[in-house]
Amino acid sequence: MLKSLSGRFLILTAIFVMLAEVLIFVPSVARFREQFLFDRLQRAQIASLGLLSGGEVSADLQEELLRNAEVFNVVLRRDEARQLVLSSPVPAPVSRSFDLRDPPAITLIVDAFRRLAKPEPEVIRVIGEPVRMGGLLIEITLDTRDLRAAMIEYGLRILWLSLVISLITAGLLLVAVQCFVVRPIRRVVRAMQTYAADPEDGRHVITPSSGITELREAEESLHSLQRQLTSALKQKEHLAQLGGAVAKISHDLRNILTSAQLFTDRLEASEDPLVQRMAPKLVNSLTRAVHLCESTLAYGKAEEPGPTLARHSLADLVEDTIEGERLAAAGHPVRFENRVADDVVLRADAEQLHRVLTNLLRNARQALVKTGAPGSITISAEASAEDWIIRVTDTGPGLPAKAREHLFKPFHGGASSGGTGLGLSIASELVRGHGGTLTLERSDETGTCFRITLPRGNFVSAS
Repeated sequence: MLKSLSGRFLILTAIFVMLAEVLIFVPSVARFREQFLFDRLQRAQIASLGLLSGGEVSADLQEELLRNAEVFNVVLRRDEARQLVLSSPVPAPVSRSFDLRDPPAITLIVDAFRRLAKPEPEVIRVIGEPVRMGGLLIEITLDTRDLRAAMIEYGLRILWLSLVISLITAGLLLVAVQCFVVRPIRRVVRAMQTYAADPEDGRHVITPSSGITELREAEESLHSLQRQLTSALKQKEHLAQLGGAVAKISHDLRNILTSAQLFTDRLEASEDPLVQRMAPKLVNSLTRAVHLCESTLAYGKAEEPGPTLARHSLADLVEDTIEGERLAAAGHPVRFENRVADDVVLRADAEQLHRVLTNLLRNARQALVKTGAPGSITISAEASAEDWIIRVTDTGPGLPAKAREHLFKPFHGGASSGGTGLGLSIASELVRGHGGTLTLERSDETGTCFRITLPRGNFVSAS
């Protein structure tokens, strides 16, 4: 019971109700004692009425009146004179006197519990005001034996009544908690267990329906989490299928490109100046394509191999990349500028860095070609205290909001219409493999600037 929500709620409710009853019990007992003494004062006043007329009352009648009033003597003050109306032998000296004429509440409580704590009976004097203007003051003497017994009996009745109220209240609250809290929580738990058994089935996503605000918020949060997880699992499955398809395509594409390499060997023997100038670039492009297919087949998953570091001229890498994009932009007013100093020699994986720059330049070139307006693409490099910074800047229309929101996530919308978003994702992963970062530094109506930051430990300078 202590481990369940309803069990703990039941026990806590009973405890809190009992505490509330204790707070009620204390003044109730004090009030009972006060009422008990008031009752004795009224009886004594009634018993003394027969003597106020001046008639004679026999000793036997006086004893009977006092016995009925359950007091030893009665003193009634009707004017300035104090008059002993009824009296009988007092068995013991008077130990204490109590004045019931407007006493403080704390005094009544202290006197009541002091009486309960003292089991030995004693003779006390009680002073009060006569009822119905029957005099100025009435004073009685009585034994406390019956008072304590009556207080104990009253306290036990209050105790049992408190227990019954506690149990009934706790039971009703238990039923309410079961209906309005525990049952909805169990429904959420069952929904979670059902979803966990098959998280890719969208039918198992919980539908928020609770009328309780807190539970409704929990259900809505769980609903959102399950939808996101289901979508991610489906995307993961699609990526796995795509990986298998890419591996098959890469296998056949490698064979085709290998055959193409054989034909380019003959092109190199051509005496045509244009062919002689373009053939080496074609050979290099085919070599990179074959290498990429082999890497895909070797790893068979969406992870890039670690970079093979070697020294390369950054300006030459940039120029080689620009040359390929310049051919693709033929016929369009797009200008390419290489502002990298010739003395910058970088220690990196040339193939991977070439892929990074190619992806960035291709996106910029496509954005400019799409506008049809003249524009330029610039690659520059500079050094900071700890890093080398390469910037790829264009004067295009800027990236759309959707592309900026999921910039480096694959299949979340590319930088251009119809794009897959894989290019920037691949570029970012390759830069991270070099220990650097790829970030979007600026993108607005004046153009876009991507920033590649690489540790200077990967670079050396020829100067």
